Amino acid sequence: MMLARDEYIFLIILLVNLIVSVIYLLAGVFLVVPAHALAADKEDEERLYDNRRTYLIRFIVMILCPVIVPLFFFMGHICYLVIFWKNANLEDVIFSKERVKTNLKADEEAERNIIPLEEAILVNEKKDLRMVLMNVMQKDIRNSLASITLALESEDSETSHYAAAVLSDELNKFRIYVQKLRRQIGEEEPEETECEDMLLDYMDNILKQHIFSDHEQRKFVNILKETAESLYKKYRSKLSLKQYESVCLRILETKEFEASGKWCMRMAKQYPEELLSYTCKLKYYFASQNREAFFDTLNALKKSDVVIDSETLELIRIFS
Repeated sequence: MMLARDEYIFLIILLVNLIVSVIYLLAGVFLVVPAHALAADKEDEERLYDNRRTYLIRFIVMILCPVIVPLFFFMGHICYLVIFWKNANLEDVIFSKERVKTNLKADEEAERNIIPLEEAILVNEKKDLRMVLMNVMQKDIRNSLASITLALESEDSETSHYAAAVLSDELNKFRIYVQKLRRQIGEEEPEETECEDMLLDYMDNILKQHIFSDHEQRKFVNILKETAESLYKKYRSKLSLKQYESVCLRILETKEFEASGKWCMRMAKQYPEELLSYTCKLKYYFASQNREAFFDTLNALKKSDVVIDSETLELIRIFS
């Protein structure tokens, strides 16, 4: 039985669509995805790109809807290249919350019924736990991520799911912002230090809560260390006591004793008669099991004129 001319054209179109779809799938799976992954590994930064599953789904849709879907993907890519070929420059755009200060009356009834998130998780009352979690979400949650992590272990599936979604969103924001500031540091003039200063404070606020896996925590601590080193080489006097402390302690938590000791000595040299300089050295010597140096530092602190807080005073009482 002979096929009509229109049927031949239809079969040719289907065959061409199949060939294009297969080429698209193979190029995406074996060329594009590995290339993006390799670039992300070389630059040691997070990148958003389509994975193999995405290309497989597109391949299936292109087979089910021939001609139209391939043309749609092609035109969409052309529009992306023409319109969104570079990132928007937002350097001159300022979003400030400091222009308007609103004083709100305290909600005494709500405050009276609030309990810590840790206690709500321990009691495991679903109603209380959900209410506390919602109250936490209404505030700046960057300082409460460690507590929200505890909610992941809750038996209430709705609470754990919501906590996981919030944590995932906040951690992705953190990764993207760190990547952005690192890129800006690379573009700074030799005398500029603003981005390093911002990145040190921002990263320590998250890293000290220990919400990342060990591998990722170590990765970001290395970024923190590199940023501090950059600021130290450019303008070491701009490194504050708190920034020195954060660098020393975050590195010490990864058990890199040599690097932590180096920053402790730098801190003691720049701020010799400050309590944090002594306490950081004490923590370093204690962690590295340097007994002699620990007690030498403790005795030097007792003989100094440094004002001692209650925590350090208790430490002196224990080891005296």
